[in-house]
Amino acid sequence: MNALSRLAQIFRAPAPSKPAAPAGGVEAFTFGDPTPVLDGGEILDYLECWFNGRWYEPPINLDGLARSTRASVYLQSGLTFKRNMLSRTFIPHRLLDREAFEQFALDWLWCGNAYLERRRNRLGGTLSLQPALAKYMRRGQDLDRYFMVRGWQDEHEFEAGTICHIREADINQEVYGLPEWLAALQSALLNESATLFRRRYYLNGSHAGFILYMSDAAQNEKDVNALREALRSAKGPGNFRNLFLYSPSGKKDGIQVIPVSEVAAKDEFGNIKNITRDDMLAGLRIPPQLMGVVPQNAGGFGSVKDAALVYAANELEPIQARMLAVNEWVGEEVIRFRPYELAAQA
Repeated sequence: MNALSRLAQIFRAPAPSKPAAPAGGVEAFTFGDPTPVLDGGEILDYLECWFNGRWYEPPINLDGLARSTRASVYLQSGLTFKRNMLSRTFIPHRLLDREAFEQFALDWLWCGNAYLERRRNRLGGTLSLQPALAKYMRRGQDLDRYFMVRGWQDEHEFEAGTICHIREADINQEVYGLPEWLAALQSALLNESATLFRRRYYLNGSHAGFILYMSDAAQNEKDVNALREALRSAKGPGNFRNLFLYSPSGKKDGIQVIPVSEVAAKDEFGNIKNITRDDMLAGLRIPPQLMGVVPQNAGGFGSVKDAALVYAANELEPIQARMLAVNEWVGEEVIRFRPYELAAQA
């Protein structure tokens, strides 16, 4: 079970009681397991860092957060887009190559924390800067000690002064950063749930088919049996749940079949997908035309070029400015960026 998307099943609905049967003998009842009234909404209210005696635990489960980045195509694509924009303007340095910077930038974007380890040469100088995966990094009690914890009894403490940590500011604690898109997490999970529900709806075979209802008692019994065998041997029933109902002299409305799948057939799948997509793009603050979203109106979203330039000025440059804090820690201009420019048209 995903540690983030299904962790906070706090309240559960009471089990439905079975009503007494009316005098006529007709009985109505509900069935199914109780479902959570609140599905993960309160997990974001408990963002505190727990000290285990050696290091502080992150305020949110980073393993679950990492898996949640793949809950929606727009969330993962948006994080990759921002990483690519940073990599496009980054100027490689002898201490920090492009591959290492891309990992550093991606960690910053997906979890709000990014770490660089200073690798020293034999003379004590800086040999290179290598990213330490943010998913496994922990801070000690004095906030200057850093550990890499991959699992039970699988830990490594870094030498003092060899880790540079930049983080997104948080209003609840000063130990770890939190990603700016965290508020859109519930929308990403709802988007995923809608997609999975629709997939199960098609895979279970109840979304299509027919009911062949025959009520004429004058039919030849051999013809009825032949029709039944023809339906069984057809290829369609393997994929669709079809039903043959033979009720001699049956009344028109004597038998009514109301499939449960009608509820799913009339759901707001398209609206859920579109609304949650807009929430995620708002959380990432990426214009839709830069994400390949198809406009629903005739006017479209406007100029892609103008959207890219505005995004670069309002979003890309502030992120670049925060990353320049690494230069102060290293004492050298390791991270540099070229101005964002669109390719000239031929």
